[in-house]
Amino acid sequence: MADNFSTQPALAQPAALAQRPVRVLAVGATGRLGRLLVPAWRSSAFGLTSGLELALQARSEGKGADILFDPLADSVDFRRAAEAADVVLCLAGVTPGQDVDMGLNVTLAQAACEAGKATERPVILASSAAVYGRGSADLPLAEDGPLAPLSDYGRAKVAMEEMARGYARTCCLRIGNVAGADALLGAEAPAAGRVLDMFGGMADKPHGPLRSYIGPVTLAQALARLARFLAAGARVPEILNMAEPDLVSMDALLRAAGEPFTPRPAPAEAIERVELDVSRAVALGLVPERPVEATRLVAELRQLRGDLR
Repeated sequence: MADNFSTQPALAQPAALAQRPVRVLAVGATGRLGRLLVPAWRSSAFGLTSGLELALQARSEGKGADILFDPLADSVDFRRAAEAADVVLCLAGVTPGQDVDMGLNVTLAQAACEAGKATERPVILASSAAVYGRGSADLPLAEDGPLAPLSDYGRAKVAMEEMARGYARTCCLRIGNVAGADALLGAEAPAAGRVLDMFGGMADKPHGPLRSYIGPVTLAQALARLARFLAAGARVPEILNMAEPDLVSMDALLRAAGEPFTPRPAPAEAIERVELDVSRAVALGLVPERPVEATRLVAELRQLRGDLR
């Protein structure tokens, strides 16, 4: 294992941050998540432009990318682009609902790891909270806890993380729900209107599903800071949960966004709570220590879009 990576939390220090702009090769940054992150990285309103130089990858023209290559077919071009960068950020992958092999999440990430290995560049991989499955009704989910994915997508992300352990300079981010890239705020309401599962009864105030969330601007800031750590050779954990502390209910998010919905009793198989333990990310200064708030998540999204749409 490389000296600048660790399975232990929070070893990087602010003094280790790179003092010059860090060049990040962002692979797959023209996808759903990248379309939120890139405006935050490139807008002076969020204070990140002085610390980053972005090189956006896409497979074809017309997507606003800086570099064109196929990560799976053009290994030479991939390595050349990685060599010109300080850090490789791999956002490329497939998501639930796409009629494709979820195993592509492994092969795309491995292509990034190979490029990083060949050029001695650190690699950040986008994993998911889906690796935890139903989670725990009582305790936040820690990075060293058990994994129990329920879907092909979650199982593919677990396989991706296992693959990455064979490479010395990788950091896998188990990202929680991202406001605007999720199925709630990131999609149009169905024609018949939204229906939301509600938990709790006479003894408890009814609430929607409780989830770990992160705002798109907060995530962009976290990734920028992590890239600066890695470019400076700082030690970071190999696995990091990435979300804001505490939980937010989905009904609170819809109310904050002014989105109407119809409540219904949650079925027995519905998952009430998925909370990530983000103490490592907080200790590294990647996310603020303050608890997540629905109004702030919506405000970040509106900052980027001008409106939710």
